[in-house]
Amino acid sequence: MFRKFQHIDTAFRYIRTFSLVLVLVCATLSCLSLYYSYRQVRHAQERVYILAGGKALEAFAAGGRENLPVEAREHVRQFHQYFFTLAPDDKAIEATMKRALYLADHSAKQVYDNLRESGYFYNLITANISQEITIDSVQVDTGQTPYRFRCYAHQTLLRTSSVMTRNLITEGFLRPVSRSDNNPHGFLIERWTTLENKQLHTKPR
Repeated sequence: MFRKFQHIDTAFRYIRTFSLVLVLVCATLSCLSLYYSYRQVRHAQERVYILAGGKALEAFAAGGRENLPVEAREHVRQFHQYFFTLAPDDKAIEATMKRALYLADHSAKQVYDNLRESGYFYNLITANISQEITIDSVQVDTGQTPYRFRCYAHQTLLRTSSVMTRNLITEGFLRPVSRSDNNPHGFLIERWTTLENKQLHTKPR
């Protein structure tokens, strides 16, 4: 009879141990599930989505220093696109030049004034010449302020009877300034000069 009670006591201890382990496992799994659920919800709340063309695109935040070379190159590209993309229309030329001059200092304004005084824009309009630019590459040295840059590009002058291609190399410096609607990248081009602007070839249309 004592042996029977001894078996019952042993079985009770096994059941109690098994139940305790089961409770601990369930509690651990519940805590892990709650933790990962909270983490997922928090991660999802930190995401920002932008609607573009009917599609939701996830936006990622990055520090200013990480984007510095990219924004500097884009500023140089944008300035050259505005300055050298010209239509045979005085109002269109004035509008694009105005946007370009927001991105640079008096060195660009001086080039614009010289072109206007020499009749360059008048000749484009009277001859119905369209001028376009293709940026090949932009090199920016972000080692020290102001940042030195060099831009390599090709100009295309579309005439009624021919197409002229010119090689263009310019350089200057980028000074960080406050961002604005007219200057979204927050740079100002200084001491802008043209190193090369020579004709490569002309072909009939």
